[in-house]
Amino acid sequence: MPHVSIIVPCYNEQATIALLLHALHGQTYPLPRMEVILADGMSTDGTRQAIAAFATDHPQLPIRVVDNPKRIIPAGLNAALEAAAGEIVIRLDAHSIPNADYIALCVEALQAGCGDNVGGVWDIQPGAQSWIATAISLAAAHPIGVGDAQYRVGKAARRVDTVPFGAFRRSLIERVGRFNENLLTNEDYEFNVRVRRAGGSVWLDPRIRTAYFARPTLKALAAQYWRYGYWKARMLRMYPESIRWRQLLPPSFVLGLVLLLVAGWVFPVMWYLLAIVAGVYLAVLLGVGIELAARHRRWSMVVGVPLAIVTMHLAWGASFLIGLLSRMKNAPSTL
Repeated sequence: MPHVSIIVPCYNEQATIALLLHALHGQTYPLPRMEVILADGMSTDGTRQAIAAFATDHPQLPIRVVDNPKRIIPAGLNAALEAAAGEIVIRLDAHSIPNADYIALCVEALQAGCGDNVGGVWDIQPGAQSWIATAISLAAAHPIGVGDAQYRVGKAARRVDTVPFGAFRRSLIERVGRFNENLLTNEDYEFNVRVRRAGGSVWLDPRIRTAYFARPTLKALAAQYWRYGYWKARMLRMYPESIRWRQLLPPSFVLGLVLLLVAGWVFPVMWYLLAIVAGVYLAVLLGVGIELAARHRRWSMVVGVPLAIVTMHLAWGASFLIGLLSRMKNAPSTL
């Protein structure tokens, strides 16, 4: 039975880190064959104390903390990889709670030769106990909100472009290299592009599941999708052949709105076209909101879900366009 290293970047996770550690301690995979490497971005809260307390109370699960002074996700992953000793590496997130069979199913898929990097599906949960947090979690799992991203909406095992938290043999790192520290977000996708370029495959198994907490507010959601869009564009400039149709829709929509608005100053009829486009778009989102409100019997979703989807589309689309044009080598990002 292979030894497994679980690598996790974290920063100021005092309130939630124990949830992840409890989930790992409760895995069906034998604890003596696991180790947890947490790359801490020099947390300023009680994250390290919380980890130390858990490790003291649960000595059966080996836990180690390494420093991530750069405070960016790919640097943290690379620091954890440096310290990891397992034959198999599984990357998780401090905001995730894997199902009890998560590790066992990842190892099973790798040993069965399903893919070089394997992963599963997010069960997206609200990031707070508020109506807008619930709306955000529903929007983040709906095809209108996120397109055909299989790790959010997939129901069948299949080859995919990417998985959010990969499980792979250590030997894969020797073939494709470590995580790219020049990309402060989208490091998983870029890693999987290199896996596929090297002749490998990425496999999604919907039995492999983890709860993932969505952002709790529209402001936090906008900031998250702004980073996603910007760094997706930067990544696609490196690998233009990896672009997918769903990645072009939000920036095309935003660009279309801007062009219609500007053109209206010369040809006022364009403003009528802008109103029609915006009206149809909002009508579609309202329909999604009504559908989800009826399904979950929460009528606040009629307003909340469209607000969340608009936030995701506009933030992602606008920052994607800026990322295509920008010559900056670095931009702000958070763990």
